[in-house]
Amino acid sequence: MADSAVIAPPGDRYRLGHGWKVVARKEFADHLLSARFYVLILILGVAAAGAVFAASGGIRSVAPSAVGVPALFLKLFTVTAEPVPFPLVVFIGFLAPLLGIMFGFDAISGERSQGTLPRLLAQPIHRDEVILGKFVAGLAVVGLMLLALVIFVSGIGIFRLGLIPTPTEIGRLAVWLVVAVIYVGFWQALATLASVSVPRAATSALIAIGIWLVLSLFGGFIFRAAANLVAPADDQGALLQAEVTLSRISPLTLFSESSTLLLDPTERTVDLVTFDQINRAIVSDLTLTQSLLVVWPQIVGMIALTAALFAIAYVLFMRQEVRA
Repeated sequence: MADSAVIAPPGDRYRLGHGWKVVARKEFADHLLSARFYVLILILGVAAAGAVFAASGGIRSVAPSAVGVPALFLKLFTVTAEPVPFPLVVFIGFLAPLLGIMFGFDAISGERSQGTLPRLLAQPIHRDEVILGKFVAGLAVVGLMLLALVIFVSGIGIFRLGLIPTPTEIGRLAVWLVVAVIYVGFWQALATLASVSVPRAATSALIAIGIWLVLSLFGGFIFRAAANLVAPADDQGALLQAEVTLSRISPLTLFSESSTLLLDPTERTVDLVTFDQINRAIVSDLTLTQSLLVVWPQIVGMIALTAALFAIAYVLFMRQEVRA
């Protein structure tokens, strides 16, 4: 008995804690070779190129008066200029959820509809390692795409404006990039939950995209209507504060507020301020640490929402019965 226990089974290399890496490597390679990867990066690249060319043109037109402007390089991400009506950070906030949805909507339902899920789970890999590996692989691809996008935008800015980012600006971009990955991770967790909950990949994609469109296009109306129910209609200050507070349920609001503070050192708060507070405020730029402290609740909120959705998907998948 003791001697036979020394012989490790062939599948021991896939013991818990390592199997998810095998799944993640395989999924990562599949994502990089998939058509959706090239389509999504093309869409993001075109949108980013249009926004950054417009922003750089606007910066060049006011270059003589822009001397001494803090974090001028970061204006490439935040400045609006014709003919593009939105800054780059708004484009990313609107389009980046598609990355998470596209890499999560068929994580489980795709395997189930193709009949490969029972064979996958028959391998010496634990069930929880399958969903974890798929999620990590999708998030790694998203991080790679966003990193390439930031480098692409920065390259255009350096070429067109001749501006070299300072170490502080690089640090702000790096922190913002991490926040963007967390933001997309929420949508990937949502798509993964839909993929676990419904048997067809098309249905899970429609659910995730529907939630994204509702929050993106109609979120303002929904939160304004909800604020009217909880705040007195004759008190505009309380009404606006209630709307802002309720809107922070949405990851779009959390990401927008985080981006504003991280990419613009002149911004000091994400809360509503009065004219008296503005007049009494000391004019100074925030350091990266100070900006991070201001938006830390928003970042923690996005992490909590992502973890909650993935935890629900994890539990549902662990309790599902998979038949061959």
